[in-house]
Amino acid sequence: MTNEHYIVSTDSIDRDRYTSSQTRERTLNAAIIQANISEGFEEYLEIYDEFYADDVEAGSETGEELIRGKARVRSFIANFLVPLHVMAEIGGLVISIRQTAIPGDAANETHSAWTLELVGVSGRSCTVSWRALRRWNGSRVVYEYHYDHQQSGGPLTSNDLNFNAATSAAGFRRPS
Repeated sequence: MTNEHYIVSTDSIDRDRYTSSQTRERTLNAAIIQANISEGFEEYLEIYDEFYADDVEAGSETGEELIRGKARVRSFIANFLVPLHVMAEIGGLVISIRQTAIPGDAANETHSAWTLELVGVSGRSCTVSWRALRRWNGSRVVYEYHYDHQQSGGPLTSNDLNFNAATSAAGFRRPS
């Protein structure tokens, strides 16, 4: 009778999961940054469809309850993206987004810092920043949480957009 003992190290398994989630995180973030909201919002929804799980949960520190399920989160994202697209394409809003990775050591968890800058045709700007925590299951995001929201600059108004050309072209006039 042979009495053999095997010791299996989980270090390489954890390292592979860590490397995989970090690689997918970098790919996802690069896709978000490279997409151009002034050309359309659909590309962002395609990115979402590719990277997020059907049972994804999303939330933020605002205290609202988690949004569960891919369709509900997708709808929430679309409600955010469509007005941005219209303001960029028609209103002349310049939108830029930047991301910085935040180092971590959890195998299936990533953190990143985001900055969204909105600059109106008036030159006024509003900058919004936040941090995002994502949990990955294989190649899909199963949980995303936004925290540490900050804003500099006031909200932009219709005076910061150029809707005059669009309304005149469509045959509408602004009231005097």
